[in-house]
Amino acid sequence: MKHFFNRRENIVTEALDGLLLTSSSGRLARLDSFPDIKVILRADWDKSKVAIISGGGAGHEPSHAGFVGKGMLTAAVSGEIFASPSVDAVLTAIRAVAGEKGALLIVKNYTGDRLNFGLAAEKARAEGFDVEMVIVADDIAIPDINQPRGVAGTLFVHKIAGYHAERGEDLKTIAAHAAAAAGDIVSLGMSLSTCSVPGQAHEDRLGADEGELGLGIHGEPGVERITLQPVADIVATMVARLSPALRKGANYALLINNLGAVPPLEMTVIAKAVLSSALADRIRLIIGPSPMMTALNMNGFSLSLIRLDAVREAALTAVVEPHAWMPAVERHEIRIIAAPRTSAGLNGANGTAGENDHNRRLITALCEHLISQESELNRLDGRVGDGDTGSTVASGARSVLARLDTLPLDRPAATLASLGDILGTSMGGSSGVLLSIFFTAAAKAMADKADISAALLAGLDRMTFYGGAAVGDRTMVDALSPALQALASGDVAAAARAAAAGAESTKTMMKARAGRASYVGERDLAGVADPGAVAVAGAFGVVASLA
Repeated sequence: MKHFFNRRENIVTEALDGLLLTSSSGRLARLDSFPDIKVILRADWDKSKVAIISGGGAGHEPSHAGFVGKGMLTAAVSGEIFASPSVDAVLTAIRAVAGEKGALLIVKNYTGDRLNFGLAAEKARAEGFDVEMVIVADDIAIPDINQPRGVAGTLFVHKIAGYHAERGEDLKTIAAHAAAAAGDIVSLGMSLSTCSVPGQAHEDRLGADEGELGLGIHGEPGVERITLQPVADIVATMVARLSPALRKGANYALLINNLGAVPPLEMTVIAKAVLSSALADRIRLIIGPSPMMTALNMNGFSLSLIRLDAVREAALTAVVEPHAWMPAVERHEIRIIAAPRTSAGLNGANGTAGENDHNRRLITALCEHLISQESELNRLDGRVGDGDTGSTVASGARSVLARLDTLPLDRPAATLASLGDILGTSMGGSSGVLLSIFFTAAAKAMADKADISAALLAGLDRMTFYGGAAVGDRTMVDALSPALQALASGDVAAAARAAAAGAESTKTMMKARAGRASYVGERDLAGVADPGAVAVAGAFGVVASLA
């Protein structure tokens, strides 16, 4: 798997420097102990309050350094990728930020973190520092385990401890709030892939149709593999595991965490699934979806829940400085505002239906032909574009057929306007918009003067104006323009021949100047007709056959 980095041994220090260079000026700093001891801390820290320190191995960005700032962490200690920072590094961080009020260490429940942070705490106490440590063990993936892992739910503890520290509370009180919070958090992860460590060989243990439930944030194997299935079913499985650990009748805050590589589109689908699940009524606050504690590029997500009370709710909703923290929002229903209703339009478009046998037969034949060409047009577009022209055209044709009985077929201008409306809403891509412009402009011209040839030419004029394509640009215009010019003479057969010749001419056009084909090289265009032009030629062939 490919990665962006210079040298593997420098990736963590360079990443931390990148964070510092892109953070608000003067907000963050690092100790001069780089690269052996990697500590990011608040540049404005004056040691007048309890310091909140966390950290761990790199690879979980934005955790942990991304949460350093007013209202959250005072300092973060980083190890190498997935490796706990050393005792010396943690001890250095304590010395740097702990004042008379002391410091609280927040540690995820992994052996290396517990040992290194724990020994550093003992050494700091021996030096006279007041230090407390809270261990977070929120992962419920493995039942009946003595030492559950600490995962994304740790962020709740960062936020709550940072809130109380910012209010000036003493160390014992802050540690008590943090420990109580840690005991009320449950988390569970799900992924479709393992993660890949830069500079190391990667082997994904999952099959093409497999996902893994309960895997760790370092790529550790999950508790079980599951077959790839709709996200609603995956979420339902996770909710079923999480629910028994929740207190009956209590409200919860939910953190939806991206483990690194799930696209934002899919994360919002996941959020919708969770907030439509059996868990929804228990949720009062939502944080995310966002990458907050990642596992490098793991294609997965995790859900974390913490039981709420008034104090925790205040802590989780308080404004903080770090941008990596997603502000909590209250669970709410989707707000819906009524869309404007269209008027009757041109000669009754969108109004009452009307009947005309010839127009019905013509539109039906055109639509059925375009639907029958779906595979062939997709094949052509697969050579010169993104392979969906046939599906796009067929989708528009099916929508027209579905609405055929509602069309004002006895009123040509209104029929054209209705076709423009249907294609503008049901036919995707640029083709749908262009044809909607074509029919809408033609309808306006037809309403002004009952001349179908002139009206269609007016539609072509508006379509080429907005779309920017002209004859010779290797688009459907190469077939449509000569056909409409021929139709102006009243010869439908000549129009069909002109359309066919125009479509054929696109085979020898080695440079497309518009559409997706403009991104394709001459070698791939040679001998392949433009699918839009082929669709137009076919349509005129149908018109000629019914004339």
